[in-house]
Amino acid sequence: MYKLSLHLSDLKKQTTVTFYRSSGPGGQRKNKRETAVRLHHRPTGVTSVATEHRYQSANLELAFHRLKDKLKQLSKKPKPRIPTNVSRAKHEKRLEKKKIHSQKKVLRRKVGISEDLF
Repeated sequence: MYKLSLHLSDLKKQTTVTFYRSSGPGGQRKNKRETAVRLHHRPTGVTSVATEHRYQSANLELAFHRLKDKLKQLSKKPKPRIPTNVSRAKHEKRLEKKKIHSQKKVLRRKVGISEDLF
């Protein structure tokens, strides 16, 4: 992982912006204008899309906001997992459940079949 710059001017230099026609209902303006925005952050390969608004500028702003959020999430370090031991009570409870389950299976066996055959 490397340090990401989340300034808008740096993000604009590092992204490829694509405009396209969004799908779905929306009437005249949505069908004939390319208002949908797709941003591709070249260094990380992260993509964000915005198609909610009728205006390209609003979608562009929203897409950059989403891209920033994704890059922040990507740059976060995960907390290290601290392994813990199972308590004695939990261990005994699990063994008790296993014993009950095995007794159920014994009771499900067919009657009359001897144990020597298996």
